Amino acid sequence: MRERVIMHIDMNAFYASVAQHLNPRLRGKAVAVAGDPERRSGIILAKSREAKAAGVKTAEAIWQAKRKCPELVIVPPDYDAYKRYSRLARMICCDYTDLVEPFGLDESWIDVTGSLDLFGGDAMLVAQEISERVKDELGLTVSVGVSWNKVFAKLGSDTDPGDGIVRITRDNFRDIAWPMDASEMIYVGPATARKLKAAGYLTIGDLAHAGDYFLDRRFGKIGRMLRSFARGEDPSPVRVMDPAKADVDYAIKGIGNGLTAPHDLECESDVKALVWLLAESVSQRMRESRFRCRTISVGARRAADLMGYSRQTTLRVPTCLTKDVANTAMDLLRAAQPLDEGHAIRAIHVRATNLVPMEQPVQPDLFGDAEATLRYEKLDMAVDELRRRFGNKCVHRAVELTDEVMGGLDIKRDNTVHPVGFLR
Repeated sequence: MRERVIMHIDMNAFYASVAQHLNPRLRGKAVAVAGDPERRSGIILAKSREAKAAGVKTAEAIWQAKRKCPELVIVPPDYDAYKRYSRLARMICCDYTDLVEPFGLDESWIDVTGSLDLFGGDAMLVAQEISERVKDELGLTVSVGVSWNKVFAKLGSDTDPGDGIVRITRDNFRDIAWPMDASEMIYVGPATARKLKAAGYLTIGDLAHAGDYFLDRRFGKIGRMLRSFARGEDPSPVRVMDPAKADVDYAIKGIGNGLTAPHDLECESDVKALVWLLAESVSQRMRESRFRCRTISVGARRAADLMGYSRQTTLRVPTCLTKDVANTAMDLLRAAQPLDEGHAIRAIHVRATNLVPMEQPVQPDLFGDAEATLRYEKLDMAVDELRRRFGNKCVHRAVELTDEVMGGLDIKRDNTVHPVGFLR
């Protein structure tokens, strides 16, 4: 059986590169895509190569970036353009295989095992052709990783973020992958990397040789999975993308939304206005997907120190009602901290998990009112239909209008639903 040939295509400095391609006057300049400082979302979302060379970092404040690079040009995000360029890039990939799996807007895995012979049989030449086509047709550059599995293919594209092609094979992965810092591998985040480092496991090679006892004790079941990744033992398939969705079908495990508030939330009415806005978005998307949730969680970031926390609770009866999600989230916040000026909140997120299909029968709460719940569901769905036809701002709840600034937000429309991660 032929060994798999998998590529990971990563568009370099994607958001900033799209901005430079759309506006030729920005080419060659230090450019950063950032939020709106007036709405207090003024952090760097992406930066061009020129900005990166000047020391600009993703997620830092605009004023910090400007101090490093006074000539930095700030442009607002344009998600419609990003989606368009992302779709065009994947259409190029689809010319070589039908196995194209998106991983965010700017990354994709493709499996050319079965189609490679149609293009000469040389994986490196196919990777080069894809790279050149993206550059010629879209004006963007890509890094390409080539390997026999998805983990090492992504590691290869991450190794050379400057328009390069890196192949990691069974013969060379010990020389290329194992000396890398463990944090370079997918799903080794900062917390996991700190635990590994504290135990003396610094590189991917160290992780590949970690023992069962250490991995089980410190990481649980994910520990052995990470070790398998480090050894190149990743049989996960490249999924087929649905061109109509520009994505693959994933099992939805949770629906959430969060927002940095336009101003510090210093009283309960301020907090309530944002929580209800978020609950509207989460509940509406939950109903559109035909789910109810058993678990509701809420998180907050304090204004004083920007430290965050989260709380969750499991319901006796699953729900998709906006009022249930909002009221539960508010109860969790009230129990977690005082809602006053001395404990101001900067950002909140609300999430529904432990989802069950609406078609699944529900055992009514002995102490609840099943008929009233059904009436509320029908009412929420009627409002959903009005918003679908006339826009999300055609119907407002009074509680959402207590704050003039937040009352003007279309929080569902402006929420970007990012693709789920590698694990599902």
